[in-house]
Amino acid sequence: MPSRHHVYLVRCADGTYYCGYAVDPAARVKRHNDGKGSKILRGKLPVRLVYVRGFASKGEALRFEIALKRRSHEEKGVLARRSRTRRTK
Repeated sequence: MPSRHHVYLVRCADGTYYCGYAVDPAARVKRHNDGKGSKILRGKLPVRLVYVRGFASKGEALRFEIALKRRSHEEKGVLARRSRTRRTK
């Protein structure tokens, strides 16, 4: 059964990371890049999806989102690179 709840990580044009929750991460990233998503990202466009993780429940996803937001920039970069490596294999 596919996951309905996702936590995603995007890399912004200025090199920072932004983490969020979405039911459809690809659509959410498109919304950010269209300037209709989070206001904090509007000056950092475009953003690129670098990591997505699915969860069975919204509660699980939101708990992971909080934990991911607390990670350092370097830790988020490692996660993004690992995710990219898995996709290219």
